[in-house]
Amino acid sequence: PIKTCVLYYVFEMTTTNSGTFGQKLSRDDWRKKKELEEARKAGTAPAEVDEEGRDINPHIPQYIAQAPWYVSTGRPTLKHQRPQEEHVKTFDSLTDWYKRGIKKGPAATKFRKGACENCGSMTHKKKDCLERPRRIGAKFNNKDIKPDEVVQPDLSLSFDGKRDRWNGYNPDEHQTIIEEYSKLELAKRHLKDEKLQAELASGQLSEETVNKTEEDKDDDKYADEVDMPGTKFDSKTRITVRNLRIREDTAKYLYNLDPNSAFYDSKTRSMRENPFSHMNKDPSELEYAGDNFVRHTGDAREFAKSQMFAWEAVEHETDIHPQAEPTQLTLMHREFQNKKDGFKKDLQQSILDKYGGKEHLEIPAKELLLAQTEHYVEYSRLGNVIKGQEKAVAKSRYEENVFINNHTSVWGSYWEDGQWGYACCHSFIKGSYCTGESGKLARKTSRVSRLDINKDDDETDEERIREFKMASKKAKTDLKNDQEDDEKERERKVRKAMKREKERENEIEEIMKLDEKKRPYNSMKAEGGTMPTEEEMEAYYRRKRRKDDPMSEFL
Repeated sequence: PIKTCVLYYVFEMTTTNSGTFGQKLSRDDWRKKKELEEARKAGTAPAEVDEEGRDINPHIPQYIAQAPWYVSTGRPTLKHQRPQEEHVKTFDSLTDWYKRGIKKGPAATKFRKGACENCGSMTHKKKDCLERPRRIGAKFNNKDIKPDEVVQPDLSLSFDGKRDRWNGYNPDEHQTIIEEYSKLELAKRHLKDEKLQAELASGQLSEETVNKTEEDKDDDKYADEVDMPGTKFDSKTRITVRNLRIREDTAKYLYNLDPNSAFYDSKTRSMRENPFSHMNKDPSELEYAGDNFVRHTGDAREFAKSQMFAWEAVEHETDIHPQAEPTQLTLMHREFQNKKDGFKKDLQQSILDKYGGKEHLEIPAKELLLAQTEHYVEYSRLGNVIKGQEKAVAKSRYEENVFINNHTSVWGSYWEDGQWGYACCHSFIKGSYCTGESGKLARKTSRVSRLDINKDDDETDEERIREFKMASKKAKTDLKNDQEDDEKERERKVRKAMKREKERENEIEEIMKLDEKKRPYNSMKAEGGTMPTEEEMEAYYRRKRRKDDPMSEFL
């Protein structure tokens, strides 16, 4: 170890900062070298420059900046830390690909030595030839000699290049698809013009309608002017892009941070379920209740129905646009619904007139016939409604504010000693005739006389209470004596168990002193197969020696 330390110190002293071996530095040179390094780190001295003219960071540690002896260049450098050019793999570019199905120039007219005997190509032999085997090969008749195939290059592709699905694809081939769809669109317009001309000739359409249709041939005539809130339309690419939310709005995924709450789709920025479903609140009172709630509330449904009606109208060649002509669309949709409902009613009436059975449609509701309904209501433990709608409860089964028998208050307006009555006469008999103030006075007199009678009863009750206390005191004394006897009996059993435990420990010590070969058979086997009793467990705990107890040595 001492030799290793000395050699390392000599190596450090004889090595410059650039990693080259030089003559041994003196103390002054070593001190100047360290001062220069500190100045470079402080920024008062210029940094070192490598062979390419780039500055070397003075804060780079020495074990990184110092080049090994076998790659040292004799000057400061960090080239040994960069990828070496001779070890860098080069790959072919994306433009290089296999040339499939290409033949070399014009075919030869005479058979060449070393060519395929079957087809005359120079790039393969007869056993590798893919041409149909000829009865007389090209070697013997010099006829129909095939051109040479292009030798495929040995491409060196990277990891991504090997898995590039579009590698070798010619973008010009997509132009054929565009031309095909353009021809289809042109054919559709031609058929539409022919149909309009035929309807005009038959008198079904007027010339004004035809002229208007020809002017509005472009299906996307309003596309260039679309500027709806929350959308951005590009007329060149025909793509509608949703704008980002306002920065001041709370993000949907921040309403409820529970990972088991409503799912948030980050790709479409949508949260369809209600993030506050665990609160059992009305969704209309919440700040945000999910995209599905917004989609199915308010005028969203009517708007969706109008949009569907507009699409179906366009398919039936009715020119209507929901954004450009919303009022006309609403009127047309309303008129369509009225006609549809009228048609359904006429159809139903015609079936009833033809086959009968109108009396079966006039039966009462199923709830009235069966006195029950399939409406589902789920309650919590506290009686609150979790799902469904709670059945309405009748407010009262009696007529309100109806005074009978000369009473000036209703039954139940007076309460005394657990009984209801009338407040006007203090009567507890329902339906009785009102006695007014005289009734109140009679009630008060009878109550005073009842209190005098109860005084004699109270003296008898005191004697009974005194006897009961004496009996309960005697029972407590007997119970206490019984408990003391039980404690003495338990203590006697515990001492007996402790004596047995001590004998068992002495027996185990005697057995452990013997040699293993001299121990009796089954001497280490536990006695009995039953669980220990409470007295035995207490004896074990009392005799157990605890090492952390400072008084254990005095037992």
